[in-house]
Amino acid sequence: MSTGTPPDAPQTRLVRVRGRVQGVGFRDGCLHGARRFGVAGWVRNRLDGSVEALLHGPPDRLEALLQWLRQGVPAARVDTIEVAGLDTPDPPPSGFERRPTA
Repeated sequence: MSTGTPPDAPQTRLVRVRGRVQGVGFRDGCLHGARRFGVAGWVRNRLDGSVEALLHGPPDRLEALLQWLRQGVPAARVDTIEVAGLDTPDPPPSGFERRPTA
């Protein structure tokens, strides 16, 4: 009998995408993708030119959005993507939003 977390339990990831990802509609694309895949959280530009996103949802939905993030919108060029697991915030995010640059 397993007492661990169910494999389909929601998880949280902090993602940083680097490349030509600002000024090309990347955040709007991420917002639409998150809503399409049913992922909660937020996305924002960073002052260093990267895009950062907090993603919360079931692992299969997170992976679908991460696959999208690896390509981005047609005008983007994704050089690297960094993904870190996080403890789920309390309360967990609901919905998906665009946040101001940080």
